Amino acid sequence: MSEPQCCENPPALSSSSGNGSVLEIGGLKTYVSGSSNSKQAILLISDIFGYEAPNLRNLADKVAAAGYYVVVPDFLYGDPYNPENTEKPLPVWLQSHGTDKGFDDAKEVVAALKDKGISAIGAAGFCWGAKVVVQLTKSDNIQAAVLLHPSFVSVDDFKEVKAPIAILGAEIDKMSPPELVKQFEEILSSKPEVDCFVKIYPGVAHGWTVRYDVEDKKAVQSAEEAHQDMLDWFTKHVK
Repeated sequence: MSEPQCCENPPALSSSSGNGSVLEIGGLKTYVSGSSNSKQAILLISDIFGYEAPNLRNLADKVAAAGYYVVVPDFLYGDPYNPENTEKPLPVWLQSHGTDKGFDDAKEVVAALKDKGISAIGAAGFCWGAKVVVQLTKSDNIQAAVLLHPSFVSVDDFKEVKAPIAILGAEIDKMSPPELVKQFEEILSSKPEVDCFVKIYPGVAHGWTVRYDVEDKKAVQSAEEAHQDMLDWFTKHVK
């Protein structure tokens, strides 16, 4: 679990990043972007660095511009993973930030969105967040899911998936290497009732969709390709 790839390229967190605002949804502080009058919502679940990552918030704004109400809750309760905190190496940090708790919290957020009148919800999870999202697909919580360079996800997870799901994987990924993603795809292919999309992006490493250098044109281009694929999936299924 303490794979270093999870911890590489930590973002410079900023509570003021993004064009949206921070509200409370489902009991969690949540970055929100887009029109609250929209009937379609997208839930973005962060990696271990949390909801104040500027690239993640900028992506939320981009999805909101497509007409969705986008919510990015603080599932880490103001305690994102900090590589410089030697007292809390990743295995220790994960003990108090488990994906099971994230799943319980996510269900509360989904319920709160439905109470607001939202009629369709898509969810995307990055690394740590992907495990939470795949849990959401096992019931009627959401209409579509996207997993981006997932961590902690197992082959068994996909045997219970009910919602349309896309998996966007990196060629260079120790957490979910292409061989494992292919196994995920095999399971999904045996479920014709579940629409799926699986893609391995060449030349990129785990975390590439949100932990990229904005000054690196090639890195930005690779991230934007994945962002567009994610948005296309939601356009298809979240109506």
